[in-house]
Amino acid sequence: MAAATAVGDMPRLNQALNQGLDAGLTLSEAKEVLVQMYAYTGFPRSLNALGELMKVADARKQRGIQDAPGREPGPVPTGQQLLELGTANQTKLVGAPVRGALFAFSPIIDEYLKSHLFGAMFARDNLDWQSRELATVGALSALPGVESQLQSHVGFSLNVGLTAAQLRQLADDLAQRGHPEAAARARTAIAQVEAAKK
Repeated sequence: MAAATAVGDMPRLNQALNQGLDAGLTLSEAKEVLVQMYAYTGFPRSLNALGELMKVADARKQRGIQDAPGREPGPVPTGQQLLELGTANQTKLVGAPVRGALFAFSPIIDEYLKSHLFGAMFARDNLDWQSRELATVGALSALPGVESQLQSHVGFSLNVGLTAAQLRQLADDLAQRGHPEAAARARTAIAQVEAAKK
């Protein structure tokens, strides 16, 4: 779902959405993955993907398929509490506090990452962090030119309990679903992160 969203491939997204729902993914979980994609693929791709999910859900309902709605996320803090939560979440994902020249150069991007992405998005508890990271790795694998972020998220995935074998399975799935370049980028990133940990 995430890779098809990233590249705007609506036919593959339609197929992935149907397969996910057939396998027990709830509508809330599917929506959450597609909402999160705005942070990695932009609002236009996320909005288009949500529109496709709406069409898929309507078509399935017309065929008599009742997909589980799932649960909505619990409350999310606001203001300074949200920034503090996002900083803590980012530190857990990365394994250490995040600092660097880029954030000194543009402090507002640091605030946006911490308060909105790692705060508001990762505080939404209707999708676990492992699922969020799988979706993110899938999306970033599909996008050329974001290898640094892909490597970071492969590392985050390992920090939240996913294994390298599970990430390689994701790469295999990308290849089988018509995303061979994404699969190659994922495999390269996994190998680089594993090599750096040795």
